[in-house]
Amino acid sequence: MQTCILLESGSFRCLVDCGASSLIALKRAAVDPNDIDTILITHLHGDHFGGIPFLVLDGQFSRRSRRLRVVGLPGLTDRVTQAMEVFFPGSSRAPRKFATEFVELAEGTPSAVGPLRVTPYEVVHACGAPPPYALRVEVDGRTIVYSGDTEWTERLLPAVAGADLFICEAYFYDKAVRFHLDYTTLMQHRAQLDCKRLIITHMGPDMLAHVSELPVEAAYDGLEVSL
Repeated sequence: MQTCILLESGSFRCLVDCGASSLIALKRAAVDPNDIDTILITHLHGDHFGGIPFLVLDGQFSRRSRRLRVVGLPGLTDRVTQAMEVFFPGSSRAPRKFATEFVELAEGTPSAVGPLRVTPYEVVHACGAPPPYALRVEVDGRTIVYSGDTEWTERLLPAVAGADLFICEAYFYDKAVRFHLDYTTLMQHRAQLDCKRLIITHMGPDMLAHVSELPVEAAYDGLEVSL
């Protein structure tokens, strides 16, 4: 499935990214989409935000009443509206029984999002709507960081500092390409990353062919982590 990381703290539920297949993934995992309070978005590629129109439409059909907050980079509001109109013409203007709130974050500025403290760090990824973000999320004394999509950048270091968990992309095994991070490069910088735990994700076929042989935790659909 495409990127969709569920964070739970008490009764609060938040998605970090919401790729186009996210509604399917949530229902497969027996997670009620109507229980999602907030969606945090790293950047505006379909495999990271394209599931929002489906989640909103599902909420309308299932009589959702709970407010849905969508939080991310500048330009988020317009791009989600455009996506909704492409997939379901008229859906962005249709009356809903639940409020939909968009919040656009400034790079490097911590923001309170419900019980979360969210700090975005600009990373390096061409997505047609800069800046793409890595997101540092603090809640209940724990810190989770997600790299989003990015090539190696020193900007990840302050984002990760002191984190309990760093979820980081490793698209290739040892092939260095622009805008994405490979496993070999990530491991070359591992000692600089001040995090207690590292889990790699967003793996392409090349990386998946190697991952079972490597001394690293790797994400898979349905993986559950407690901190």
